[in-house]
Amino acid sequence: MNNIKNRFSIKDLENLTGIKAHTIRIWEKRYNLLEPKRTDTNIRYYDLAGFQKLLNISFLNNNGYKISKIATLKESEIPTLVKDISSKNDTDNHAINELKLAMLNFDQALFYETYQSLLEEKSFKDIFFDVFIPMLTSIGILWQTDTITPAHEHFISSLIRQKIIGNTDKVQSKQVNKSKKTFVLFLPFNEIHDLGLLFINHQIISKGYHSIFLGHSVPVNNLTHVLNYYDDVNFISYFTIKPDTENVSAYLKDFESTILKNSNSKLWLLGRKLNEIDVNDLPKGIKAFKNIKSLIEEIK
Repeated sequence: MNNIKNRFSIKDLENLTGIKAHTIRIWEKRYNLLEPKRTDTNIRYYDLAGFQKLLNISFLNNNGYKISKIATLKESEIPTLVKDISSKNDTDNHAINELKLAMLNFDQALFYETYQSLLEEKSFKDIFFDVFIPMLTSIGILWQTDTITPAHEHFISSLIRQKIIGNTDKVQSKQVNKSKKTFVLFLPFNEIHDLGLLFINHQIISKGYHSIFLGHSVPVNNLTHVLNYYDDVNFISYFTIKPDTENVSAYLKDFESTILKNSNSKLWLLGRKLNEIDVNDLPKGIKAFKNIKSLIEEIK
């Protein structure tokens, strides 16, 4: 059975675009900018074309065009004007909108086209911070509000993962280790969200350091084996959904006693699970970071 979502309620549009449902209704009734469809049982919904048009209208409005002016444009003029403006300014927001469309349509070609356009102006690092992170943040919210399906999230995440790995391969071939310090990147048991950690791995290698990426679901006691090979180890992990809130403090105490107590190693942490504990009372040798950028800046 195909359960891919291609019909959207006005609440879905609000979640996808950030435009309040009340505003969308005004744009519909007063300016005839949108025309919802109806099911056989007379329930209003919007299709992908309607969503795309709303994104374009919002983009023009955010770039100084009044809704009354947009309402006078021909249907074909709206996307043309959006492309013209995005080529001159506000590239990031336009790219994020394009990636949302690529995700909802499962359109790999649009993803690659958007990415290549960004590369003409930005480095891969800037694309990740300026476009991918805002995009990933928004799809997390969309998934939680049931606006998109897990299939949509997996699709776009897989494409972003490919870009991170491809760029990591490029810098890996040019790696020159700066010191004996080794970074070991891992996710706790049953944690699978690895995009942030993959990008950190890319950045560590780009800075010329030795990085070992262990991936997801790594038990703490397995990490002791790394200490048999390296003395100066900086562990890095990302807590998105695991450990469970009630187990985070116990996990960190276990890590401190199992890994850090008898070594010179450290543990750096990121992730929304840290919002649920007191990061000012972490065990010795453990440090929390607010975001990826602040952690990367710590790597001298």
